[in-house]
Amino acid sequence: MIESNELRSEDVFLKVKHSIEESQTAFSLPQSFYGDEKIHHADMQSIFLNDWLFIANECELPDPGDYITLTIDTAPILILRDSDNILRAFHNTCRHRGSILCKKEKGHVNKLVCPYHQWTYDLDGTLKNALYMAEDFNKDNFPLNPIPLECLEGLIYICLSDSPPDFTLFRETVTPYIKPHQPKKTKVVFESVIVEEANWKLVIENNRECYHCAGSHPELLVSLVEMALPEDDRFAEEFALMKEKAAKWEKLGFPYEPADGGQEFRCIRLPFRKDIKSMTLDGELACKKLLGDLVEEDLGSVRMFRAPNNWHHFLSDHILHFRVLPLGPNKTEVRTTWLVHEEALEGWDYDLQRLSEVWLATNEQDKELAENNQKGILSPAYQPGPYSAISEFMVINFTDWYKNKLKNYLENHS
Repeated sequence: MIESNELRSEDVFLKVKHSIEESQTAFSLPQSFYGDEKIHHADMQSIFLNDWLFIANECELPDPGDYITLTIDTAPILILRDSDNILRAFHNTCRHRGSILCKKEKGHVNKLVCPYHQWTYDLDGTLKNALYMAEDFNKDNFPLNPIPLECLEGLIYICLSDSPPDFTLFRETVTPYIKPHQPKKTKVVFESVIVEEANWKLVIENNRECYHCAGSHPELLVSLVEMALPEDDRFAEEFALMKEKAAKWEKLGFPYEPADGGQEFRCIRLPFRKDIKSMTLDGELACKKLLGDLVEEDLGSVRMFRAPNNWHHFLSDHILHFRVLPLGPNKTEVRTTWLVHEEALEGWDYDLQRLSEVWLATNEQDKELAENNQKGILSPAYQPGPYSAISEFMVINFTDWYKNKLKNYLENHS
């Protein structure tokens, strides 16, 4: 794992430890968690360089030699499909003097050639050619540094730790929910990348509640039911609808009850509003060709979240993936991808504007909410406020998860 000695210094350790002790359960975090450079550095070391992160979709790398790159904190990452059709992740840095290997965000290569001194690697990371080195130089000692990678039904996760957390429970728990939608047999047809001037935790917190939805998301609420649990009876009409849909899903063999992911992940199938089939402005399908082998048009959506950086919606006709990456204490990148059946035809099965307009609007609204939240938190008058146990229980789960991760890391590395 990439690790900095900075986090081990006494002043940083005490700063983070004091901030955790200062925080209250079921209250928003102290101000330092949302902008302090030392806390941000601790976040990177303890979480983003130490846990599983959603990166991309397998279908974005369809052929051997296809690659994508990204940077997590200070770590340049390279993900590619090798000659044996295996997906691999490497640190995107040459073993000679550290130069970046692939400079583009995406592309195709037959070999990996360092642009600095032309050291050449096969797609499996083995060093094949290094000119003018000493006679006793052994190429086998200098392969690219690999990164643990897991594929979950078409979703690519990586972990920058040499000892990544167990992925098994997450995989086995959520697979039955998302497998019927066959994400492996999809293609990305639209992508949005926005930068929010807000701490990454505010972006996640905003996603973890729909307390704000009625006042901010008219497009989304055409389809989305605000209830977060099957037994949520605050919305009488939707509660009755949930019972009706649950009976149909049981006949189809589709799980819908909340998965037991503790504070780490969440997966659940919830209905749309009455007579709504998809996340569109009119509630009709966004893509006429349903995913995989599905024939039922109204399946609601499987809502899946995994801390720290991703949430997803799996519908009957399309899939939405959201990826969050911190760019600094007060800056966060949010990438959204829209996927449809791999054989769906643009202009016949789907229209890009119609497919994307609801979440393009929603993302912009959430951007403004998170940025306003960030500005307000930086005020000298800010004090942590209480979360709603009814409407913000998922935010409480997330902040508890976050503080526990930070605390455990500090205890193990102090």
